[in-house]
Amino acid sequence: CAQKYVVKNYFYYYLFRFSAALGEEVFYITFLPFTYWNIDHSVSRRMIVIWSVVMYIGQVAKDLLKWPRPLSPPVVKLETRADAEYGMPSTHAMAATAISFSFLSATTNQYKYPFELGLTGALLFSTLVCLSRLYTGMHTVLDVLGGALISAVLLVLVCPAWDSIDHVLLTSPLCPLLSIAVPLLLCYNYPKLDSYSPTRADTTTILGAGAGATVGFWLNNQYVAAAHSSRSFRPGFPLLSGPMLVVMLARFLVGIGIILVTRQLMKNVVLGVLRYRYKFPVGDLEARRRLEVEVPYKFITYSSVGFSATVIVPVLHQVLGLI
Repeated sequence: CAQKYVVKNYFYYYLFRFSAALGEEVFYITFLPFTYWNIDHSVSRRMIVIWSVVMYIGQVAKDLLKWPRPLSPPVVKLETRADAEYGMPSTHAMAATAISFSFLSATTNQYKYPFELGLTGALLFSTLVCLSRLYTGMHTVLDVLGGALISAVLLVLVCPAWDSIDHVLLTSPLCPLLSIAVPLLLCYNYPKLDSYSPTRADTTTILGAGAGATVGFWLNNQYVAAAHSSRSFRPGFPLLSGPMLVVMLARFLVGIGIILVTRQLMKNVVLGVLRYRYKFPVGDLEARRRLEVEVPYKFITYSSVGFSATVIVPVLHQVLGLI
């Protein structure tokens, strides 16, 4: 059961609870699509691909190393679901570092703005998320440092080759097939544990969303507009006027609405088909945790979400005159 605690400093409590949420699904399912709809497709592509790779590496590393989370007591754990996972490395730290610094490296090449400002923002974002994992009692300092270091090394290796990787993802005729087949293979061959952990489900969710989005990127480049064109370069961030902010907000609300509808619809449809196929009742949680149910359920649902965010939502934006 959850350990009882008394909050003595509400500023730190709400600051770090909010910062911890910046590493959760609710943030990435809003921020990454927002970037795609309102800022720049190439920036969003980079963040989504790197986020998928980093999270897969982090989740697998947890279940291979099997390092326990901090003992409680002495620490107070403010999250219950994540406590079922192992601790090393911190995937919150990995994702925050990867997202913030990949955003910095991508926008530095595309836009003109003070590099110091971008660096400060990336450091602040990643630091707050990392510190939140210590405050909430979910990780040790070593877990957090290990996660941030893994992401840093990956970024150093990937960033110089990103243009080539991006070109292959957008133009290779094998991209749609590999974007689905490789993540599915990884999900079905995820490391097995002695007891159930939500890491496989979370990993399948992330890889599914990344796979659907990657297929969407390829389709858009083939049939809508080539990503490698002079129009994709913008010399500086445009000044945000009132009407522009209204349009951006409208794009976001329409897009999030479509994503939520897609997510709920696909959950119901896929789970219904799987229940019919494997003959288990609606409320059977253990059946939903079985490999043959959990992987297709999560993968199909969230690949549909990723595809919807990158293909269906932009089409709807165009129909509604929001582009």
